[in-house]
Amino acid sequence: MLEVAANSKRLGAQIGFISILHTWGQNLLLHPHVHCVVPAGGLAANHERWVHPKHAFFLPVNVLSPVFRAKFVAGLRKAFRQGKLVLSGSIAQLANPKQFAAFVKSLFKQQWVVYAKPAFGAPTLVLRYLGRYTHRVAMSNHRLLSFDGERVTFRWKDYAHGNKQKKMTLEATEFLRRFLLHVLPAGFVRIRHYGFLANRVCREKLALCRQKLSK
Repeated sequence: MLEVAANSKRLGAQIGFISILHTWGQNLLLHPHVHCVVPAGGLAANHERWVHPKHAFFLPVNVLSPVFRAKFVAGLRKAFRQGKLVLSGSIAQLANPKQFAAFVKSLFKQQWVVYAKPAFGAPTLVLRYLGRYTHRVAMSNHRLLSFDGERVTFRWKDYAHGNKQKKMTLEATEFLRRFLLHVLPAGFVRIRHYGFLANRVCREKLALCRQKLSK
């Protein structure tokens, strides 16, 4: 987003955004994805004026999608070269460099989807949206229905079939396995800030304001 927004053909401004890692689906299986909240506009190159979007949309998703794909694949290739990928089980064959290269090449034959929601109507709606992902765990207590000493039953929403409310029963060990998939490593930062909202930039702006006030 930073790269596309900086392009004068798009927004021509430095933007900022907050990203939140969300790892679970309703059935507790691993479903890593990132939610981003982005102010509708950005700072001009001289940081002296606010640049509003040129169109009804913020940034074109048909441009964001291939850029995101290229950057993601570049990171995947780098991780493979550095031996940081764990390729086992059903994907063990990808540990072979030729197999991995063929797999990565196939990724460019598929369309990648970047989803952008319309702007929020008010600040309270932004806070409600953020709270949905920043202060929740993979399974909230109100979804737990029963535990008979061996199996756990919980309520889940089946998004693939009309958002129907369903019940799922798992062996306790499987329930714990799925839940622990979403416990992040110690020190891992789940909420990050970029662009003019980055901590470094905020500190610089604060220092500049203090200098001006002291004069």
